[in-house]
Amino acid sequence: MAGLTICTWVWGSKYGPDHIAKLFAGVRRNLAQDYVPMVTTPIAADLHLTEMKGCFARLRMFDPAWQEANGFKRGDRIVCMDLDLVVTGPLNELFDRPEPFVILQGVNAVNPCPFNGSLWMLEAGYRPDVWHEFSPALAAKVPYHEFPDDQAWLADMIPDAAGWTADDGVYAFQKRGWPKGEALPRNARVVAFPGWRDPSQYTRLDWVREHWRA
Repeated sequence: MAGLTICTWVWGSKYGPDHIAKLFAGVRRNLAQDYVPMVTTPIAADLHLTEMKGCFARLRMFDPAWQEANGFKRGDRIVCMDLDLVVTGPLNELFDRPEPFVILQGVNAVNPCPFNGSLWMLEAGYRPDVWHEFSPALAAKVPYHEFPDDQAWLADMIPDAAGWTADDGVYAFQKRGWPKGEALPRNARVVAFPGWRDPSQYTRLDWVREHWRA
């Protein structure tokens, strides 16, 4: 039976243990199936990628060698969750998807990229070329907004990828698909805080205090 791993990436000083604890506590409260929590950092060969904008280091997840080194078998599901996500509802249906790659879509407001890298899921063994063909120089040649990033690279490499949208209960706070105001949508399961926003800035909201806790 294919395994399920919930992975989050950490580098730099923006996020610390508090964000990690609150993310995984939210997952634990809302995911009623077996899974492995994983906090990962870039390997030495990828440290240069952390010195530029764009979250390119996490594209390493498509590398079969990285997957093997971390104990993944072909067909295992690897979910990549940003540390500033707030889990607000059941996750089972989100991660019980047959597609080999699923990513949050349709939430970017100014950025024309259809993908948002706050949440994505990869089937181990799928599309190793996404990593093997990657380089920062090539990423700078695909359409991007303010700077090249991983979501633009993914949109160029896998343009027909399956997606999560507001219909699935996956939102980006006050971005496209979010109802007017700050109230939590009734069907919300995951809320992303892309860009400069962070849940720590919104603890005055009841739903943030309820769901963003260790």
